[in-house]
Amino acid sequence: SAAMAFNRLADASIDARNPRTQTRALPAGALTPGFVAAFVVVSGAVFVLAASQLNRLTLLLSPLALAIVLLYSYTKRFTRWSHLVLGLALGIAPSAAWIAVRGSLDPRIILLTLAVTFWVGGFDILYACQDYAFDSEAGLHSIPRYCGIANSLWIARACHVLMLALLLALLYTFQLGFVALVGVIAVGVLLAYEHSLVSPQDLSKLNAAFFTMNGVISVVFLLFTAGDLLWKRP
Repeated sequence: SAAMAFNRLADASIDARNPRTQTRALPAGALTPGFVAAFVVVSGAVFVLAASQLNRLTLLLSPLALAIVLLYSYTKRFTRWSHLVLGLALGIAPSAAWIAVRGSLDPRIILLTLAVTFWVGGFDILYACQDYAFDSEAGLHSIPRYCGIANSLWIARACHVLMLALLLALLYTFQLGFVALVGVIAVGVLLAYEHSLVSPQDLSKLNAAFFTMNGVISVVFLLFTAGDLLWKRP
């Protein structure tokens, strides 16, 4: 909540100029900057408080986690690789969850953090294709702005191939079995379908690729991985 609200606050002036985002709450006047800023502060405080109730390491790392998810909003102002910073902002979630439960970080779970980083980075590159013209005009940095839409689609595909490789490495490292492998294969099929929905000439199905398919992918991976772990239980 803090990250999303902060993003809207940081990008309010940009959103007001972008036809695609002019109807968001701040540019449209549905919310005031003061309210959103207060929401960010309260959400951040609740996050730190919650972290303090888990273990010492989660508390110590909570400011770092907040810094990553909040400061992402400014990266498009100076680097084309902001997509991967967004990926990292979401990718730290598996490692954070591990620390919350175990009180320490197992290096193996970093494979899942990296997989999520490239997964999110890849589909954010897809999503940014619709802002190609605006980003160029506004001087914002993105892969589509620098590489063009056609090349950006290939970069997004490369990110997702790397994601699948990392998921396979995760399965091997944690000695997961056939059910989890089927899950990764299913994720690969869904990613291929996601990419089939968009082309340099037609981005009209981008929302379906971005929101619907990624929601399905995350649930599929969860179900197959959980199923594998339950299958192997004595």
